[in-house]
Amino acid sequence: MSKSIYSLVLSDEVVEKADALAYQMHTSRSNIINQLLAERLSCVTPEMKMQSVFSGMESLKETFRMLEQTSAHILSMQSQLNYKYKPTVQYSVDLFRIPQDGQAGKLRIQLRTQNQALLLSLEDFFRLWVLLEQNYLNTNAEYQISPGKLERSVSNPAENEAEFGRMLSAYVQRFDKYLRAWFSGISPETLERAFQQEAEIIQKSV
Repeated sequence: MSKSIYSLVLSDEVVEKADALAYQMHTSRSNIINQLLAERLSCVTPEMKMQSVFSGMESLKETFRMLEQTSAHILSMQSQLNYKYKPTVQYSVDLFRIPQDGQAGKLRIQLRTQNQALLLSLEDFFRLWVLLEQNYLNTNAEYQISPGKLERSVSNPAENEAEFGRMLSAYVQRFDKYLRAWFSGISPETLERAFQQEAEIIQKSV
């Protein structure tokens, strides 16, 4: 859905309430007015589709700490590792308004720490995970690894937004499960065998 610039004459009271709602929803006045008009006129905007995706991820609330949504296109959650001082891993799903080169968005996985041993072990896991996905999943995902961070592109093979949200939830849960196993001392070989067995029953992956 393309956007253009228009001039509107609005009452001060309407603008005041629109600004208050925009502040509450961490977005702009223009976006709020666009959303309200779209709802009134039964139009479906990219922002509405994003919220439908995120609504499909509600099951993560049972096992993750969901962070306040500060942007219409980003949903973030945290998980705590059972490793020494209980470091926190943050997962952020960043969706594009319009798909780019077949990509629906990006998933960022980040752990903030100064512990070099932890960072090195985390990087080893990231590299193993990328290798496993490339070997056992039918994916064209793009990856970027940096200290304490993995960024992965995500595609949308789902039939609707809610299903896409559930697929993203399943991916985050699966990644977090294997990450926990890694820091519990599982060997790379055992982890690979478990991943291979699970990959055989995964019908579709983001």
